[in-house]
Amino acid sequence: MASGGAGNDVWVVVEQHDGTAAEVSLELLGRARELAERLGVGVGVGAVLAGAGEAVRALAPALIARGADTVYLADHEDLGDYLALPYTRLVAGLVREHQPQIVLYGATTTGRDLAPRVASVGDFSAKGEAYSDLLFQIRPAFGGNIIATIVSPEHRPQMATVREGVMVMPEADESRTGTIVTVPVERSSAPVAAADRIVLTDADFAVRLVKRVQEEKRVDLKGARVVVSGGVGVGSREGFALVEELARTLGGVVGASRAAVDAGWVGHDHQVGQTGATVRPKLYIACGISGSVQHRAGMDQSARILAINSDPGAPIFSVAHYGIAGDLHKVIPLLIQAYRTKA
Repeated sequence: MASGGAGNDVWVVVEQHDGTAAEVSLELLGRARELAERLGVGVGVGAVLAGAGEAVRALAPALIARGADTVYLADHEDLGDYLALPYTRLVAGLVREHQPQIVLYGATTTGRDLAPRVASVGDFSAKGEAYSDLLFQIRPAFGGNIIATIVSPEHRPQMATVREGVMVMPEADESRTGTIVTVPVERSSAPVAAADRIVLTDADFAVRLVKRVQEEKRVDLKGARVVVSGGVGVGSREGFALVEELARTLGGVVGASRAAVDAGWVGHDHQVGQTGATVRPKLYIACGISGSVQHRAGMDQSARILAINSDPGAPIFSVAHYGIAGDLHKVIPLLIQAYRTKA
């Protein structure tokens, strides 16, 4: 297998379906570009792209436009659908050959087969040893009650998964140039020692895909221009109806804190925060949400934040552009009335 000179590059394992890249993979290419620039001259961005057919081959230039310097393209009929064992053999073989220092995956059902979460690169000291430019993997722990930072100072590659929406998707730059490296892949009935190609064996297909069922996303928090979220301060499922009414009035989408979801007032698809969705709407309205660090991590980059809370000292006010200290059961109806009157 011809080496692409990856050396200490930052890689993204791209998830695609029918020739369309998952948004989280494109977001990660932008982040990988930033990490590569932080890590210095000679560090490039690699994208691992696997699948079958013309649609997958046509996707490679789009990945270069989003930030990849090298696309490792594995086009083989046995890679048409994701299966854990053959994809693991493929990615592991490429990593052994090219030795990237960081490999990033989307925190999807596919990506979570492979690595933990990531946030950034920085310095770390322990037991008198100083390490520079490590991958910081930041994730909730102990049921989301604390945020843990994980580092791997002595092992390479460093691997992590990242949830969709955490990173900003880069704009496509069609003027960018890059290299597409064709990865030779073949199928064999028995293991074959081969350094110049990826050999998938029959044992890699102990599991086969019988049927693929796709379900449309019911809640599009990420794409919403207005998100109205409710927290435990709403008080009850009945009280949450006020949040839903305000969202409908403003043409927005209903969000929620983890506490509201855990209470059963709204489904998990609506959860915003470290263990839910990351959103950046034009307007985010937090109703009865105290503003734990986990929740703020999922919404603090919103263009405008309005917080409604009966506690003037609630942490949510620290990130809010506008704050109303009062009973949301009185405030929300007034907001709805004022908007409808103006409209």
